[in-house]
Amino acid sequence: MIKRALLLAALLASPLSAQTHPADEVSAERLRSDVEKLVSFGTRHTLSSQTDPERGIGAAVDWGLAEFKRIGAKCGGCLEVLPVSDTITAAPRIPTPTLVRNAVAIQRGTERPKEVVIVQGHIDSRVSEALDFTSDAPGANDDGSGTALVLEAARALSGETYPSTIIYALLSGEEQGLHGGRILADWAEAQGFTVKAVLNNDIVGNSCGKDGYCEPKVVRVFSEGPRADLTDRLRAAQTRFGGENDTPSRNLSRWVAGLAAEQPDAMQVRQIWRTDRMGRGGDQVPFLQKGYPAIRFSVGVEDYDHQHQDLRTEDGVFYGDTVDEMDFAYLAGVTQLNVRALDALARAPMPPKVTVDAAVRVDTEVKWQTVAGAEAYRLIKRRSDAPAWGGDEVIMVAAPTSTKVMPYRGDDWIFGVAACDGNYCSPVSSAVPGGAFEPVAKE
Repeated sequence: MIKRALLLAALLASPLSAQTHPADEVSAERLRSDVEKLVSFGTRHTLSSQTDPERGIGAAVDWGLAEFKRIGAKCGGCLEVLPVSDTITAAPRIPTPTLVRNAVAIQRGTERPKEVVIVQGHIDSRVSEALDFTSDAPGANDDGSGTALVLEAARALSGETYPSTIIYALLSGEEQGLHGGRILADWAEAQGFTVKAVLNNDIVGNSCGKDGYCEPKVVRVFSEGPRADLTDRLRAAQTRFGGENDTPSRNLSRWVAGLAAEQPDAMQVRQIWRTDRMGRGGDQVPFLQKGYPAIRFSVGVEDYDHQHQDLRTEDGVFYGDTVDEMDFAYLAGVTQLNVRALDALARAPMPPKVTVDAAVRVDTEVKWQTVAGAEAYRLIKRRSDAPAWGGDEVIMVAAPTSTKVMPYRGDDWIFGVAACDGNYCSPVSSAVPGGAFEPVAKE
């Protein structure tokens, strides 16, 4: 009993920020070097050459695979490197059958290897016309920045061992219809992986917009509201019991924002409660459609003159996505936040599936399914109109307990549970219809 009490006290008292993070290894100089290398391929358009050794998407993906192998060699072969690909035969922006290859590296977990966290960015680029695959398309920020972030995360984390698996992915075909994301999501499903979280990084390397407004210490994190894989049955249940603001992706976003807040002088998160920017999308979407928790990191303020643009100067204004328009200190800050998140997520257990019994009673019985690797569970509540967890009573319950009666009327609160292993706790899983960190099809 004394050991259990000390464990719970430590979980309540020790913040994640007290731990040593590999994020200190992140280098702005290496990030710049990687982006410059990507730009040197001239264009990385999905329809560009697959065989030219120096120009086009084929050379870029080959370089990404080789870079993952170099990183893996330094940790004694800790990374399994492979292309994950498919041939797209009919799509609005792919007029002829085209091989779409992703460069993937897998860092297997030592205890729960089927439980995975994915960090990704897209390696392909484009100019103003989506089907123009011959013009130079530097793609420095969109999305050389995300590609460089993924490689740097692999460098920082590959020397560590984790209970869960980390997958690093450089995706092709994003600009032509999110094909690389769909291919990777299909592959993850076929492998039988339990996807804990997907961190998609797309346009994460500039800090100022064309109007001069700057956000040097803020990154936006986008998360879906209603789940993309909702069924009519689940939608009806949410109408009765709530859950519109408590999807796994929304709780993942809250968790990342809380992690950032532990280091107030570092990169902070502004949560954007929609799937993506107005009228646009990213490679997190195919994962959401399968029911996997996924969020998008993107700059605090976009510079539209320097993305999806032909290289040109008009009326004294330069257009084009080039290296000199980027802020590598900013990119390093976003990379450090991703590394801290990956490190913590790969150590924490899966968020448990939670239910409540609160109808016509003055208290609430919270139940959850126990998960592998959990030493304790963190029970938390918030007002139904509160945007974030925290500030209210937190109860720590040692494993293997899986139920707790809380003296609160359920109509007035949202309840959630996180699973903890030592100082590392998962995102909160909400006790609402569709709140579980699993596809709806499994409910």
